[in-house]
Order: sequence, then C-alpha cells, then structure tokens
Amino acid sequence: MKLQLTGWLLREWYEKPHPNPFLASLERLFRQVVKARLWTYRNGLKQIRRFPVPVVVVGNLTVGGTGKTPLVIWLARFLKENGFKPGIVSRGYGVSTGPRPLRVSKESDAHTVGDEPLLVARRTGCPVFVFAKRVEAARALLENADCDIILSDDGLQHYALGRDLEIAVVDGARRFGNGCCLPAGPLREPVERLNSVDLRVYSGEAPPGEYAMVLEGDMAVNLQDESVRVPLKSFSGTVFCAIAGIGNPQRFFKHLLRFGLEFESREFPDHYRYRADDFEFVGGRAVLMTEKDAVKCRALATSNFWYVPVEARLPMEFGATLLTLLKAKRNGPKTT
Repeated sequence: MKLQLTGWLLREWYEKPHPNPFLASLERLFRQVVKARLWTYRNGLKQIRRFPVPVVVVGNLTVGGTGKTPLVIWLARFLKENGFKPGIVSRGYGVSTGPRPLRVSKESDAHTVGDEPLLVARRTGCPVFVFAKRVEAARALLENADCDIILSDDGLQHYALGRDLEIAVVDGARRFGNGCCLPAGPLREPVERLNSVDLRVYSGEAPPGEYAMVLEGDMAVNLQDESVRVPLKSFSGTVFCAIAGIGNPQRFFKHLLRFGLEFESREFPDHYRYRADDFEFVGGRAVLMTEKDAVKCRALATSNFWYVPVEARLPMEFGATLLTLLKAKRNGPKTT
C-alpha cells in the first residue's frame, strides 16, 4: 500500500503538468505552517542551540533520496584528510532509540540505529550518534567523542540545531518536480530556500555555476564474504535480480543499465525492513542491491547476494570552497 501511494504521489509531482487541485489546496496550509515555524526561530520563540565547534548541515528541499548520504561520507573523508576530526549526527529514520542518543558502531543493528547512520559509520570510521532531536545527538557526540566539527546527515529544516554551514543536495535529474510544496509537490520548503544555503550540490547534471556530484561504482561485493569483489560487467549475459529500497530506486537501476546489464527489478519503500519472503521471487538467480539495502539484508543473505558500493566524486573547487567557507564561518555562525 505504501509503495502504491508513493508511486501515485511521484507521478503527480514529477509527471503531471499541473498539481492535483485537492493537494494544491492543502499546500497553501503547509506553506503557512513552514513560514510560521521559521518565524518562531528567527524571533526567539524557539531556541536555536549553538555548539563550540562548526556544524555543517547536509540536507535537501525535496522528499526522497537526492544523494545526501554519499556526500556526507565524502565530506567526512575530505575533512579528515584536511586535519579535521569530524563527528556525524542523524535522525535515524524509522527507529526508536529510547530516551537518549545512541552511538552507532560498525556492528550496530540497522533496525536499531537506522540504515543510513550504520552505512555512514561503516564507511567513514567516524563517531556517529542518532536521536530524534539532533541537538541532543550533537551534545552526546561532543561529550563522548573527540571531534572538532559536526556533520548533520539531513536536518536542513531542523532549525533547533544551530549551523555554521548549509549544503543543499539537489537531484540533478528530477530537480524540484512541479515546484510545489507538500503535499501538492515534493518540496519541504519553497525553492527560494536555496538562495540562503552556502553550497548547492547537484547529484548528476548541474546547471552552470553549481557543483556536480557523480556517483561511481563498477564493482559488486558479496554480502556473505565482503572480501569477494567482482566487476559489474561480470554479470553481463546473465539475467539477475536488482532490488532497491531507497528514495529514488530508478537511480540505482539506471546505474546498472549503464553497464549493459539485463535484470528483473523490484522497488521497495525507502528504509524498508526486509523479510526472507521478499526474496522468494529470486529463485537461484543473483541479487544486486544498494549498499544501503545491504546493511539490512546481511542476516538474510545467501551466497548469491551482492551489493554495489558507490563513491561520490566532486570537483576540486568544491573542496577548496568548503575549506574557505569553514575558515570564514569560524568567526560567526549561520543564522536562520
């Protein structure tokens, strides 16, 4: 049911020339709520919590996947290479951490801490904390880990967390759909919000003057034995299964198609909790999935389960600009 509703909304947002009239009437109310909420922070009715280290928020305007997590991984590695000690906070979508923030380790259960935080912890080796209130996650991070900069995976609209730098990630293919806010369109905030962020990164094709992020990955890794890696091209000539439970599953399927592969695809809702019977359609065929799906499927995996890790690639100018902005922001945090 959720997948059917999601599919209907995506068609309304990205394929129809005009917004659904009923949803458009609700959009006006949503915009008013967004405006009122921002006003409460700007005028001190709600508190913005500042921290003694720089806070970089990586977020987006649209619901669904745009490539935030690969960018957070890239940022963490880049900052480490440039002498920083980054720590990462996240909401941990769809999980209940209890009354206090949880630290994520490489051995954590994805259903306890969230699939994206676990993926980030495994790929970066940085301290990662999850909690519904990112302010509390950031406080726990500073109290329990040695870090001198905080990355927030998502949270562009979580204004309680004071930030020194905002990076917005945009889907270079789908952009902003029909340009409407929820529920008439995919936007969490009006598109004009992009004018106030520090850096804009487009996943895929970028307009002139913006930064393009390309996701690359030409290998498949076996879930049962991660020391076994094979080129994606080795699956050529076989018909296998490809699954994706991410914000934009078509991005993964198009990635596989670029290698000339043929497969049966299955889409699942973002952050889906997989069960053994979800793979009954596979038979004896190989299964290829995203790394985000893989962190939830290890207990279900057989020897024919593979995932495709991707690496973000950004222009050198992006890293140089980021370091320049961080140096300047040390003298004054960003306000809402």
